[in-house]
Amino acid sequence: MKKQNYRIMFVLAIFVGVVVGLIIASNFDLAEHGVAASSSGSEPALALGSSEPASPQLLELENLSKAFVQVAKEVSPAVVTINSQATIRSQNPLFPFFDDETFRRYFRVPEQQEQVRRGLGSGVIVNSDGYILTNNHVVSEADEVTVVFENEEYDAEIVGTDPESDLAVVKIDKKGLPIIKLGDSEKLEVGEWVLAIGNPFSDILQHTVTSGIVSAKGRNLPIGDGRRIQYQDFIQTDAAINPGNSGGALVNLRGELVGINTAILGQANVGIGFAIPVNLARNVMEQLIADGRVVRGYLGVLIESVDDDMAQAFEMEKAGGALVQRVVNDSPAQKAGIEPGDIILEVEGTEITDSNHLTNLIAGYEPGTKVDMTIWREGKKKEISVKLTERPTGGDELSVEPAQKDVTEKLGLEVQDLSSQLARRFGYEAEEGVLITNVRRSSIASREGLRPGDLVLSVARQPVTNVREFYKIVENAKPNQILLFRLKRDDVSFFRTLRVPKDKDDE
Repeated sequence: MKKQNYRIMFVLAIFVGVVVGLIIASNFDLAEHGVAASSSGSEPALALGSSEPASPQLLELENLSKAFVQVAKEVSPAVVTINSQATIRSQNPLFPFFDDETFRRYFRVPEQQEQVRRGLGSGVIVNSDGYILTNNHVVSEADEVTVVFENEEYDAEIVGTDPESDLAVVKIDKKGLPIIKLGDSEKLEVGEWVLAIGNPFSDILQHTVTSGIVSAKGRNLPIGDGRRIQYQDFIQTDAAINPGNSGGALVNLRGELVGINTAILGQANVGIGFAIPVNLARNVMEQLIADGRVVRGYLGVLIESVDDDMAQAFEMEKAGGALVQRVVNDSPAQKAGIEPGDIILEVEGTEITDSNHLTNLIAGYEPGTKVDMTIWREGKKKEISVKLTERPTGGDELSVEPAQKDVTEKLGLEVQDLSSQLARRFGYEAEEGVLITNVRRSSIASREGLRPGDLVLSVARQPVTNVREFYKIVENAKPNQILLFRLKRDDVSFFRTLRVPKDKDDE
């Protein structure tokens, strides 16, 4: 019996010893490590990465990133791919040399040859019944237009196009489409975050999202691919816009459409892209959807912007407004009493910043609208009312004529007709000629001492009585030709010579 008790006590002692040993080994980390332990068994594990929590500043940036993500999720479904196809027919270059019935019979030389041109762009769904806003150059002259939505292709009908704003509306036969929210581009500020969404380069890159800020507003630029966009007020952004993005969405961080991506500087994105403001696009697309065409208000003047030098010449407190160079006969401007030399400062209380601003503002009014204007005439403000008419197709533009732009580039000066008002102002009542209104710094005209307010009496020994005569003489001058100007300043007549610069291609 005693032996059995000893055995039980011995077993218990061994069991207690094992338990105590495990406890001691655990407390002093004497157990053998797994695969993560050091091979020597004496060095601690290598710690990789930081376990520190993110700072409040980084968490705020994460919220901005989440805003980008949410905007992309909400807007992308309303951005589609647009494919276009046009057949271009041209005369076979061989045909004039083989215009013979026998030759055509045996060799079958076609009189015309055909070439299929395919285009790729983007569009924005603006109505759940299938109306899609895009650029005119995406679908212009197309024989066939299709829209890719949710990986399905739909035939599209061109509802209307407006080359002068480079906008168009197409429609597909599908209901219940997701639509984009329209924002207010007037409230958009330089420095504000924006996202560009479209399909660059290929339809397999659908819904590509890029981010940037608004770099500038109110841009007016020449388009280098043959397009002539009359009504410009571009938003400039550094969000990447590439070929294929045309017609896509530029949105703010509220997911609102603020612009239609339209152009880039150069052949590929260099951080300078341009979008048509949604406020301009809204007016155009509403008219295209309702009537298939765009009707614009018409004033009937040729204008230019007023810079600091011109403002000083007209004794204005600051630059701004649009200087009237010419008034079209029987136009609303003429009937209202607007004269060459007037400077349009305000329209319906809106201050005019430059000639492009006035062009877009007048175009936005319906024909028949009566607008109140503030003008600058003979050193003081004057109120005037004008009843606008419909702008005639192919009629006079509210912009500087191409001939004047060429002359400005060549010689660095701008002129306008000598109205009775200007003649009184500058003391030229007994003279005929054209008045210099602007001289560019560092230009040929500037180097020869010409100033705003000088009167041009003759050019190349030919009298000039209006701007058309002046432009015709200068335009016909050959590169490197010396033009003799006879001018008058105050009561003094004098001569100056201006050499027409060589064309860039000849340099």
